[in-house]
Order: sequence, then structure tokens, then C-alpha cells
Amino acid sequence: MGLRQPHRRTGPQGGPGVSNAVRQYLLVTGNYWAFTLTDGALRMLVVLHFHQLGYSPLQVAMLFVFYEFFGVVTNVVGGWLGARLGLNRTMNLGLVLQVGALAMLAVPAAMLTVPWVMTAQALSGIAKDLNKMSAKGSLKALVPDDAQGRLYRWVAVLTGSKNALKGVGFFLGGLLLATLGFDGAVLAMAGALALVWLGSLVFLQGDLGKAKAKPKFRELLSKSPAINRLSAARLFLFGARDVWFVVALPVFLAEALGWRHESIGAFLALWIIGYGAVQALAPAITGLCRGALPDGRDAFGWALPLVGLAGGMAAALWAGWPAQPVLVGGLLAFGVLFALNSALHSYLIISYAREDGVSLDVGFYYMANAGGRLLGTVLSGAIYQAWGLAACLAASAAMLGLAAGISLALPRHPAGH
Repeated sequence: MGLRQPHRRTGPQGGPGVSNAVRQYLLVTGNYWAFTLTDGALRMLVVLHFHQLGYSPLQVAMLFVFYEFFGVVTNVVGGWLGARLGLNRTMNLGLVLQVGALAMLAVPAAMLTVPWVMTAQALSGIAKDLNKMSAKGSLKALVPDDAQGRLYRWVAVLTGSKNALKGVGFFLGGLLLATLGFDGAVLAMAGALALVWLGSLVFLQGDLGKAKAKPKFRELLSKSPAINRLSAARLFLFGARDVWFVVALPVFLAEALGWRHESIGAFLALWIIGYGAVQALAPAITGLCRGALPDGRDAFGWALPLVGLAGGMAAALWAGWPAQPVLVGGLLAFGVLFALNSALHSYLIISYAREDGVSLDVGFYYMANAGGRLLGTVLSGAIYQAWGLAACLAASAAMLGLAAGISLALPRHPAGH
């Protein structure tokens, strides 16, 4: 199958090690999927529930500040821990922290103060990025260096399936809020994820992703120019998405268009599911079937249409075009293009990362990803409250322009890969 065997788990002639590698990868993927369902549902629960309680868009956005901020910190420290302890341990830690974050929210309404919710979101942010870093980093250990096409496909499938399930989580969050209420929803998810965590403790074994040489803490920010540039492009790419998608869009759909909570959850869920499907198909769409592996020029070329699309949607809203068709049609096109950009970036970081201690490079990269989400989330609430959704889309276009410009400096993929 062309899979690299995890360190210290290989059999005498490699056979048992290969089956163990497949088993470990499937367990990692299953954990990632289960976590993603709760993460997407919790995001939708918090946005809709606290908007329903009368929180302003900026106040709703501020509830996620710690979620994103601690994601930035976690990706750096988590990458170091993953290299030293193994990615299975960081993944299990992420699962149990998410159970704790969900349990924190199942308290009487009087206790759901802003500091309390922000603390719970901080735990959830730490958990999410430990989980993501562990899942993505494992691919480098499982796919050999001479199989870059396979690596691209595996990254695309893992990322695409995760985002499709996040969309299901959005729908699940809206549905659970409508049927079980806020407390019942978070308790149900905490119980289900606790079972997944217990199963992971029993079955997820080995030291996948553990570096041969123990990395020193001071090595965390010593990165190659290619990884630094890709990380900077990723920061603006995800800031451009979240500046209008995270807070401004669901609040606008509820306030301006009068959509019900279940409808908002279902619509955004379908968008994320379609987005994930496009990510899984990205290798075929971008030309892998012809032997073409993506490089910096592809990252630039696929980012440019997004700049025009976000700018065009902003202009249409400012010109007074009907908001619903502009948003629905524009969001569908945005989802396709953004999914391709995200899949390209996700492949490039795994390709650029060093093999020994891969989690250090992946963690650094996803630190930038979390930084972009933090920037986008705060700006989403602030800009929407001050100037409206069109201004959020204009800010998105500006960030996408920066991401495209930085991508011009990315290297071409090495010949022969």
C-alpha cells in the first residue's frame, strides 16, 4: 500500500507494521471525525444561543476570542509535545479537553457569564488544535517521500471529510438547540465524545510522529522560508473566510433575512459539506490525474478568483442588489474556490515539513491558521456591527489579495515529486 510504518511498531519483515499503520491511521481519522462533529455543533450552538439571549454581534464574536487565541498557542506548544511524546497522546489529550469544555457549558443560565463561556471556549480551542495537528501530522509518517501524489490525495480526503462532518455538526448544533435546548445539547455531545475518548485510550497505540531526537523548545520558531511564507498566506486566507462567515453571516441571516435557527444551521451545514466534498476532489480538479503536483504558482492562481468574488459580492450588496440571491449564489462559488485553496495549502505544508518531528512544522503552520481565524472572528463582529455585511466582504477581499501576493513567493514543488 505504500505506507510508511510508524516508528518502533514495524514487524520483522514489515508486514505486521503495515497493517498496524493502516489501523492507526483509521483510528486517528475516526477520532478526528468524532471531534469535528462536536466542534461544528458547539460553534453553531454558541452563536445562535447567545444571539437569542440578546448578545450583540461583537459580543458573540468575543466569546470565540479565547478559542482562537489559545489555538494559536496550542499549535506551537502542541507541535513540540507531539514531537516529544507522540501524536497519539496529543490526540487523546485533545479529546478529553473537549469533553471538559462541553461539560463546563452545561450549567444554569445564570452561570453562563462571558468570562465563563470564554474559558470553556479556550479549552475547546486547545482541544481542537491538538486534535487537528495530531491528525494532519500523522500523514507524513504514513506516506513515503516518493509518493507525493498519494500524499496529496490522502491530505485532501482527510481534510475534505473533516469539513463535511463539520457541516453536519453545524446542522446538528441547530437541531439539538431546537430539540434538547442548550444544556441538553452540550451534555449529549459530552457523553458521546467521552465514549470516543475511552475507545481511543484503549485502541490508539504507538508513538506515531514522535521525533527520534528530542526537539528543544527554542526550535519551535526556527522554520524554513517556504513554511514561513505559506503560514503567512494561510493566516490571511482563513482570516478572509472568517471575517464574514463566522459571526456576520449567521447573524445577518437571522436579523436581516428572518431565517429560523434550524434553517441557518442546515444551510451552513450543507455549505460546509459541499466544501468538504470539493476538498476531497481537489487533486483531480487541480490536475493530479495528469501528474501535476501543486506549487506556489497554483496557490497564487487559485487565490485570485476569490479576491474578485468577495469584492464583487460586497459591491453587489452596496449597490442594493437583493441580498438573499447574492449571498446564496456567492457563498456557493466561494465555497468551491476556497476549498481548492485550502486543500492546496494543506498539501503544501505536509510536503514542505521535515519528516523527523513533522508536528513542529505542522504546528507552526496551524498556529498561523488559528491566528487568521482569530483575526477574522474579531473583525467579523466588529466590522459587521459598525458597517454591515458588505464591509465584511470588502475586508475579506483585501485579505485574500494579501494571501495571493504572498503565495507568489512560494517555491515550486521539487522536480520529480
